[in-house]
Amino acid sequence: MGTRRGGASSLMTSLSFAAVESGRFTSGLRQIASQAGGGNGASGYYEPSDTIKKIVTATPQPVFSFSPCKTKVLLLQRPPSNPPISEFVREEVKLAGARIDPQRRTASKMSSYTGMSIVPLEAGLLPPEEGKDMPITGLPDEISAINYATWSPDGKHLAFFLRSTQFARRDEPCSLWVASTETGEARQILETPKHFMSAVFVSYSWLGSSDIVAAVMPEGMAPRPPSKSEVPTAPIVQLHESTTSKQSRTYPDLLRDEYDCASFEYYTASDLVKVNISTGEVESFGEPNRIYTRFSKSPDQKYLIVSYIEKPFSYAVPCGRFPKRVELWNAEGEKLREIAYLPLAEDIPIDFNSCRKGPRSIEWRDDKPSELIYTVANDGGDPKVEVSPNEARDTVYRVDAAAFAAGENPEAFFETDLRFSGILWCNDNLAFAWSSWWKTRRLVWYQFSPGAPEKGKEILFDRNYEDAYSDPGSPVSRRTKQRTSVLATFENDRYILLEGEGCSPKGNHPFLDLFDLETKTTKRLWESKDPNYESIGSLMCDGNGADVSFDNLSFLLSRENPQDPSQYSTISWPNGFDGEPEEKLLTNFPHPHPELKGLQKKVLKYKRKDGTDLNATLYTPPGYDAERDGPIPCLLWAYPREFKSKQAAGQIRKSSFTFSSIGGTSPLLFLAQNYAILDGPTFPIVGEGEEEPNDTFIEQLVSSAEAAVDEVVKLGIAERGAIAVGGHSYGAFMTANLLAHAPDLFSCGIARSGAYNRTLTPFGFQSEERTIWKAQDTYIRMSPYLFADKINKPILLIHGDEDNNTGTSKIQSERFFSALKGHGIPSKLVLLPHESHGYRAKESVLHCLHEMEAWMDKYCRANVGAADNDGVSSRL
Repeated sequence: MGTRRGGASSLMTSLSFAAVESGRFTSGLRQIASQAGGGNGASGYYEPSDTIKKIVTATPQPVFSFSPCKTKVLLLQRPPSNPPISEFVREEVKLAGARIDPQRRTASKMSSYTGMSIVPLEAGLLPPEEGKDMPITGLPDEISAINYATWSPDGKHLAFFLRSTQFARRDEPCSLWVASTETGEARQILETPKHFMSAVFVSYSWLGSSDIVAAVMPEGMAPRPPSKSEVPTAPIVQLHESTTSKQSRTYPDLLRDEYDCASFEYYTASDLVKVNISTGEVESFGEPNRIYTRFSKSPDQKYLIVSYIEKPFSYAVPCGRFPKRVELWNAEGEKLREIAYLPLAEDIPIDFNSCRKGPRSIEWRDDKPSELIYTVANDGGDPKVEVSPNEARDTVYRVDAAAFAAGENPEAFFETDLRFSGILWCNDNLAFAWSSWWKTRRLVWYQFSPGAPEKGKEILFDRNYEDAYSDPGSPVSRRTKQRTSVLATFENDRYILLEGEGCSPKGNHPFLDLFDLETKTTKRLWESKDPNYESIGSLMCDGNGADVSFDNLSFLLSRENPQDPSQYSTISWPNGFDGEPEEKLLTNFPHPHPELKGLQKKVLKYKRKDGTDLNATLYTPPGYDAERDGPIPCLLWAYPREFKSKQAAGQIRKSSFTFSSIGGTSPLLFLAQNYAILDGPTFPIVGEGEEEPNDTFIEQLVSSAEAAVDEVVKLGIAERGAIAVGGHSYGAFMTANLLAHAPDLFSCGIARSGAYNRTLTPFGFQSEERTIWKAQDTYIRMSPYLFADKINKPILLIHGDEDNNTGTSKIQSERFFSALKGHGIPSKLVLLPHESHGYRAKESVLHCLHEMEAWMDKYCRANVGAADNDGVSSRL
């Protein structure tokens, strides 16, 4: 692997960090441009500056999970965020929208954990002191990855997958293990190869505290997948004789022929088995050799909802739209009755609020032992169908599982004139339901009595969900003894608690409110206080389904600020809400990237020329002072979003007091190289009333960018001609359009995994519902590929070689690069092997950062202090 870097870059690294530590930024630094040797046709992977590499490769803090009784914590150790690329060169099959590891029979490229231990809450802070945790023992000596770790319902055991991460053991199957939470001793409960785990769509589920239902490779299945003839036996033919419209967005990895169909069936089919973790007894469960996609147990553990895919498969849509049967089974694996048959769905409209015909959201009611719930769209799933005021667009049905098995049919009990979104259950006297509508951004929150539907429903809130300032928050839920989640109520269901982000013109201030369901009045109980960002999490007083009251109320609380990472506490009010809350600290996680401790963060507010309020988060390096040090190179990193009103578009949905967690490809990494980062400047694309936002996409995009650049220049942070622009996915699309339509605004661009030719996404993209045949001019104007000849600033294109995101195939970057090259535009295309829409392999991530750093050093940093009298760089 190539790791060499140019001398100028190395000098820049050492000088810049000396400047940070001393608080001085000399003019001499601005004259050094890194050439970053390599990456220009040379072979091998390259790495960014040492400090950036150190931040990226640091071991992340562990993940923790509370036991059902909430007296113990499962601590899961995470490996460095980016595994080596050797893990990604495993064989991968791409079928029907799924990406499969054929040897492990799981989804490919899964994230995992490297170790785990159990910690009593009374042991002190997490991570615990040595000797205060109980490691899981009995695991294999070789390095293994842990997946799908779950608590048993009674909290006495853990179940989890183990798989080898050693490159030499390519065909090592996944195995299912359990561990005692009292002793930490683990053992394998399904032996391989007899029970080779098969977990492409489903893995396993607890059925009570002693039994587990797991998906395994079908008995008697051929040891090898079907073979493909090297000589074609027929052409590939697709036929459409119906006059029904069948429009689909640009799905990747679709089936192409009968061989693909056979392979899909081979890799995804499974048998179900039930294993008793005490006796080790294994028995067959349900029908064998099916493509199971779900098994969901009822709260009383007596029934299951089971779904599986059937033929005919499709060459036009991914497997989520293949024919599916949904059945009711008992706990012994016997089919009792079919709940629904959902035929092949190639005709779901591309419009938002579209859905599949027939029952959807087939679920268990959380406050009943075994009541089935599902929803049916009366408009056939087509939002263009007009519904009169007296008609229901969606109807929700229910039936007790035992009665349904005996032949009783579901009854309608709830209707909405918008698209139904879901229900939060409490009891027969109280439940909340939500419905929404995309075109108007309307969200309605209802209160009703499930046991007396004749009483009708009452609207609690009817609002525009884009309006963050009017958000009342979300109801707090509690855990039941059956491990379901229901509405937490107080004093005979009169009061509920609402927790929310607290968006306001002063920034986000999360809150906890008491809401009176009789008077519909609200009392604020708690609110985050500056200069920290605090947020209420889940209830901590509902362990094992314990009753919740004002007397025992406690929550998980997180607290952070720009210099200190999030730490967790429990918060309670032993003296009532009028007294000061009490806290007990649970964690003491170290700073994840001390190299950038001291970074400076500020939320900026400014306007674009049409009066729309905009905002952005400005980050500057530790020790930087604009008055003393003058302008530094700046990277603007953004992602446009659509709105239906300027008022909603201009709202602030961020805080100056949050801690900045820096991921492997975060633009904030370049703070370590003395760049200012304007992160997430709002680029609202507004279409009020009947207007379509994208009809003025370019004008609004350019206007937002001009306002952002004006703001950082006015603050003295950056200067014109030394500001780079970049983004990922739709942000890459934004970047290319800005270089095409505002060619003098930025010094260069970085576009990762974008789409640049909208004629290649003819049935809609992002929030655009119209097809190219209905909005041809808009599609053309929004395609930077068609304006490549207008670009005059360097642009770096990075793309995953195996991008699986709808609409962003790597051909988008390949063709755009050809257009740029053909017009003499300084440009570079980097395709990252084995990477999808995001980048995960260590080598890929580091090389991506190397390319970005080299590009900006050459085309942005080098221009600091070189602007002419018009404020435009003369160095390009």
